[in-house]
Amino acid sequence: MALMAHHPAVSLGLSNLARRGQVAAAHWHISRHLPPEGARLTVLAQRAGMSKQAMGTLVRQCEAWGMVQCLPDAHDARARIVCFTPTGQAWLSAYAASVAQAEAELRAAIGDEVATVVALGLEAYSAQA
Repeated sequence: MALMAHHPAVSLGLSNLARRGQVAAAHWHISRHLPPEGARLTVLAQRAGMSKQAMGTLVRQCEAWGMVQCLPDAHDARARIVCFTPTGQAWLSAYAASVAQAEAELRAAIGDEVATVVALGLEAYSAQA
């Protein structure tokens, strides 16, 4: 994901974490399962199929990196809503651009029909994970 590491809106610190491999696959659970309007930690953990404690650890790491923030829930003073920061939104945009670039390169290298079969296979695989 070299593009993401060079995206101008992504902080240098966050880009360096990605380059050093400190952003693990587990951190993608947040970007994959956190809706744009945010979600409670328990909902985010359920969507990702993780324990609340494990998701809490990921959220704290991403919060320290400036990707997400935890805001008070307007409906329940005891709860907090996890949502993306502007840096987190830039990270998502850079990630989407990286995926689009990888897909375009794959299609150019192996053709549309084979790339579609690969994409369908990956989609079926990820649905099971």
